Amino acid sequence: MDVGMITKAILILGGVGFILGAVLAIASRIFHVEVDLKVEFIRGVLPGANCGACGYPGCDGLAEAIAKGEALPSACVAGGTEVAKQVAAVMGIEVKEPKVAKKALVRCGGGKGEVSHRYVYDGELDCQMAQQVSRGPSLCSYGCLGLGSCVVACPFGAIIMGEDELPHINWKKCRGCGVCVDACPRGIIALVPENQEIHVLCRSHDKGKAVRSVCKKGCIGCKACEKVCEFDAVHIVDNLAVIDHEKCTNCKKCLEKCPTGCISNLIITHHLHK
Repeated sequence: MDVGMITKAILILGGVGFILGAVLAIASRIFHVEVDLKVEFIRGVLPGANCGACGYPGCDGLAEAIAKGEALPSACVAGGTEVAKQVAAVMGIEVKEPKVAKKALVRCGGGKGEVSHRYVYDGELDCQMAQQVSRGPSLCSYGCLGLGSCVVACPFGAIIMGEDELPHINWKKCRGCGVCVDACPRGIIALVPENQEIHVLCRSHDKGKAVRSVCKKGCIGCKACEKVCEFDAVHIVDNLAVIDHEKCTNCKKCLEKCPTGCISNLIITHHLHK
C-alpha cells in the first residue's frame, strides 16, 4: 500500500470539498433573499385555496400585498371574518366588522324531469363544452346545463350534483369565493347575502308561453307575486320576477302565490342540506 498516494488523494478530495464549500457559501450570500416574517405569518393564516377571489395571484400574492399595505386584512374573501381577524392581529391593527357574508346561489330550478331537452348530450362532462354544441341539450337556453363544472371548480368541496341533476351548494362549506360563478357559462350562479331568504330560481327572460313549453319550474311573468306583495318588493322585469331585498320582509306571500314554484325560501333549503 502506497501511503503517499493515499495521503495525496485525501488532500485532493479535501481541497475539492473546501473549494466547493467556499463556492456554495459565496453563492448563498449572492443569491440570499430576505424573508419577510410578516408575509410568512400571514401566509400561514390564509386558507391556502389559491382561489383568486381576492384579485391576487394566489395566497402567496395576497400575503405579500397585505404585508406591504397594498391590500386590507379582510381581502381574503374565502377566509371570512376569522381569517380577517387573524391577519389583522399579525399586522397589529384592528379590523372592522365585515358586512354579511355572501354565499353562492344556483338560480335555476329546472332539474331532471322539470325541463325538456332537444337532444341527448354524450360529450365531455363540461358545461363550457356542452354550451358550444347548439347552446346545450336543454330547450331552456337560460338554465343549468347540469354537467357539474361548478362542482369541479369549487376549491372547498361545497358543491355536489343532486339526483335532480342540479348543483346543490352547502352554505356551511361555501366561502363565497365566486369561483363557481366564473365557471358557469350560463351565469346562473350568483353570490348573495346569506341572510336573504327569498329568491327567484329562474333566469329566463322568455315570455310565459315559451317558458311553460320547456320548463315546469320557470318564471312565466304572470305578476301574481307582484300583485300579492304589500311592500312593493317584487316586480316583473323583462318577463322575470325580480325581488328588491331592501324592501323584502320575507313574508313569503310571493312564494306561496307563485304558480310554478320558482320562488323559493333558501334559508330553509340550505339549513336542510347542512
